[in-house]
Amino acid sequence: MTKSTLQAVSQPEPQATDPLHELLRQGARDLITQAVEAELATFLAQYAEKRLEDGRQAVVRNGHLPERTVQTGIGDVSVKVPKVRDRSGGGACFNSSLLPPYLRRARSVEELIPWLYLKGVSTGDYQEALGALLGEKAKGLSANTVSRLKKQWEDEHTTWRQMDLSDRRYVYWWADGIYSKVRMDDRLCLLVIIGVTEHGRKELVAVEDGFRESADSWEALLTHLRERGLTTGPKLAVGDGAMGFWAALSKIYPQTDHQRCWVHKTANVLNKLPKSVQPKVKSDLQEIWMAQTREGAHKAFDRTLKRFEAKYPKAMACLNKDRDELLAFYDYPAEHWVHIRTTNPVESTFSTVRLRTKRSRNCGSRATTLAMVFKLLQSAQKRWRRIKHFQKLELVVNNVKFQDGEQVIDQSDRKAA
Repeated sequence: MTKSTLQAVSQPEPQATDPLHELLRQGARDLITQAVEAELATFLAQYAEKRLEDGRQAVVRNGHLPERTVQTGIGDVSVKVPKVRDRSGGGACFNSSLLPPYLRRARSVEELIPWLYLKGVSTGDYQEALGALLGEKAKGLSANTVSRLKKQWEDEHTTWRQMDLSDRRYVYWWADGIYSKVRMDDRLCLLVIIGVTEHGRKELVAVEDGFRESADSWEALLTHLRERGLTTGPKLAVGDGAMGFWAALSKIYPQTDHQRCWVHKTANVLNKLPKSVQPKVKSDLQEIWMAQTREGAHKAFDRTLKRFEAKYPKAMACLNKDRDELLAFYDYPAEHWVHIRTTNPVESTFSTVRLRTKRSRNCGSRATTLAMVFKLLQSAQKRWRRIKHFQKLELVVNNVKFQDGEQVIDQSDRKAA
């Protein structure tokens, strides 16, 4: 292949206008116009009866604000927001909730930037990456702009972690520590708590940085939550075997029950076994947490220990030392077991964080990593679903007892019935 041919191949041809893409953008413009006009009609209807002394309507349309573009997933879309005039001098002003002042990019684009970062795209490559995704008119998203956005996210995280929590009531917590490397620093441990409210909604409770999953780091986090008004801890907390969290939890929220994550425990036990034995032990472990009653789980526990303890004492000691904490879920509604036996909500959310750690040697500064993870979790929170049968959370909050997942009926209640 000649040099001229190579140059011809390396030079991309100008992209032809995509009729479908233009049609989609035109459709977006039309839909936005219709929606804003509907907002305006509702606004004007509120002042329809307000009249001047000569009978004319006080609040009327008055042209449009200057045209501007909004970056969306299908490229730049030109928009115009109508204006109103208040002839009475009352100061009535129309602001569209769909197109608020100073909006320059759709929320999906805002969420795209931290997502790209966590996928391994560096700040300097944003312009090219966003140009490919949003079209060649990805204006205003240079490396400097992205850096300013990251500083804004850091400020948002700082504000968020000072919010008052006195009106919050969490029934379940999932807690975990996620490790990542940062520049010019040791390993960063992101301490994360996701909670379930009494209405069944999952919320981000805390995301802080620490050098390790120590009791001191967790105690500082939990103490900060209590100082912000969260005086009552959750009924049940779910986490792995990191001793730091459990020691701090017992000190700050001593009434909270402890549930060890079965996924982490299974991995810890299997790591102490030869590969040839792992499938058998894994099957036995599944019989334990799948048992319908606590008694059945204890019997499965004893069978597993008896079967493998002689040959693999370290693995069985790892399993047996947390027996009570592994079976705490039997004191809660059976409908919630699928949620509270593991820390899956944290693990699944952080899959992208781990992917970035693998793709790049580090994640930037501690503050940048925290800000990016915070934005990712905020974005993910919008798609978190309520837990199953959340109506039973009210019973848990009111200290109704459960045995083997079923509500315990008090004898006095039986007699009254």
